[in-house]
Amino acid sequence: MPGYKGHIGFGGLFVGGLIFLAIWLKWWSPSLVEVAMAFCIGVLGALFPDIDTDSKGQNLFYAILVCLDLALIIKAKYKLAALLGFIAMLPALGSHRSWTHTWWAMLLLPLPILILPYIFYHYLPTKFFPYYVAAVFGYFSHLLLDRKLF
Repeated sequence: MPGYKGHIGFGGLFVGGLIFLAIWLKWWSPSLVEVAMAFCIGVLGALFPDIDTDSKGQNLFYAILVCLDLALIIKAKYKLAALLGFIAMLPALGSHRSWTHTWWAMLLLPLPILILPYIFYHYLPTKFFPYYVAAVFGYFSHLLLDRKLF
């Protein structure tokens, strides 16, 4: 099974290719910052299924989440910070390669990307759909490498 470097590399290539295709086909016209955000979300999605085990991938993933959570707290976005913390704890509820390695988790876990901006700020989910897709495809790349799709 690939380690965290393999998942980062393959996820980055997979999501990067998806972003390139979406821009090339004119499905999405992002700024450079939006491209970087989608790419990072996709790579985090590629790491997520293995954060239920003690690993370098888990350490990297949680280091990024701690920085993001701290930024949300500094910006007084306490509800979002609390939700991020809650979501970060979910992998502890199962054993390795259990629910985090399923197709339904691949589709459901990134849903806060669409739902939370609407709940808190009344932004339409369509604005955040590219980030949801990046997270799903990053997650998909992990399941594909681990041969855990169905």
